[in-house]
Amino acid sequence: MQTTHTTLSLARHTLHRVDFDPTTFTAADLFWLPHHAALHHTSPKRQREHLAGRLAAFYALGAIPPITESRAPLWPAGVFGSISHCASTALAVISSQPVGVDIETLFSEQTCAELTDSIIDDQEHAVLRHSLLPFTQALTLAFSAKESLYKAFSADALPLPGFASAKITALTATDLTLCITADFSPARAGETVLVAWQLAHNQVITLASGS
Repeated sequence: MQTTHTTLSLARHTLHRVDFDPTTFTAADLFWLPHHAALHHTSPKRQREHLAGRLAAFYALGAIPPITESRAPLWPAGVFGSISHCASTALAVISSQPVGVDIETLFSEQTCAELTDSIIDDQEHAVLRHSLLPFTQALTLAFSAKESLYKAFSADALPLPGFASAKITALTATDLTLCITADFSPARAGETVLVAWQLAHNQVITLASGS
């Protein structure tokens, strides 16, 4: 599979980005992965996304992380990491503290109309409107920021916490602030997390980190 590796900086972290051409993917490409046998029953789309994500992780870590039974990456002791993929792009980041990264293609107006009520409440809606960002961009950012938060602190999260378990309290040109509720993690209830973000072409990238 033809790929291009680049890096970008976000919130003092280096993100490794792999852009790939889906039309060049072959099943034989999976043999690059030590755990390739675990992917043979999955769809070609899932296979190439997984491959690109692990390639990004390899650039970040210098090795391919093994996988758990659910095919989640198993990071070395003392290392936290996160992988995300969207369309023909994959991202990976590692850190010495919990970290979550997410990339999303900007929502269409129709997608916003369908998903708004499941992602934000009225108070969060007011915060997004006050930011003066186009609403399609703002809602995509809200979705992505909550995804990054969940990835960063999944070890502390209750099962299936949902988007209402973290509330948007502020949004600037570089950061979105989320307040964790007890529905996400009783131990972290009331904590605020600053999620860094940037816009790259028609995609939003977010990163959450903390102790």
